[in-house]
Amino acid sequence: MIDHTLLAPTATAGQVAMLCGEAIELGVAAVCVSPARLPLPVPALPTEIATCTVIGFPSGAHRSAVKAVEAAQAVVDGATELDVVIDLGLAEAGSWREVEADLAAVRAAVPSPLVLKVILETAALRNDGEIVDACHAAEAAGADFVKTSTGFHPAGGASLHAVELMATTVDGRLGVKASGGIRDTATALAMVEAGATRLGCSASRAILEGC
Repeated sequence: MIDHTLLAPTATAGQVAMLCGEAIELGVAAVCVSPARLPLPVPALPTEIATCTVIGFPSGAHRSAVKAVEAAQAVVDGATELDVVIDLGLAEAGSWREVEADLAAVRAAVPSPLVLKVILETAALRNDGEIVDACHAAEAAGADFVKTSTGFHPAGGASLHAVELMATTVDGRLGVKASGGIRDTATALAMVEAGATRLGCSASRAILEGC
């Protein structure tokens, strides 16, 4: 259930290679790195471990066409799962149709069966209604998952309440990825209990050892 993650802008090719080695050892669902760190500096991961990257990261304040090109290039570079950040300015303005259109442009560039996860940055949204509206926009745009957070926003990362609300809203039609601040086993298990079907973690080894 874990996307084994290294998104520090200072990450080196050597550190990404180590991440991939850990991913194989731990048996995670995916490795997640910045698009500039693709292709991965290893021959290949096992087929059961996906290559994930982030799009419009971490602000989401990129033109739709730029996000679409970035996503398409990431696929050329080997990504099979893509986590795209919504435009929070559009969300702040309540322009949910524009949020949907922004995400739909990325979906068109990376059609199914490529996996598209939409990062809502739930801690930065103002209320439950906005989280629900963001989930609806992501689903209407053709997303496969909704995801809590980038882990880089000062408002914070995943919360149990946000995960529960997202899981209730998508009701099994989409996956729910919890990410941002999940650093120990107890937190990870609580997120799963709340409805998360995928976890974004950099502390994967510690979490799994705690199990």
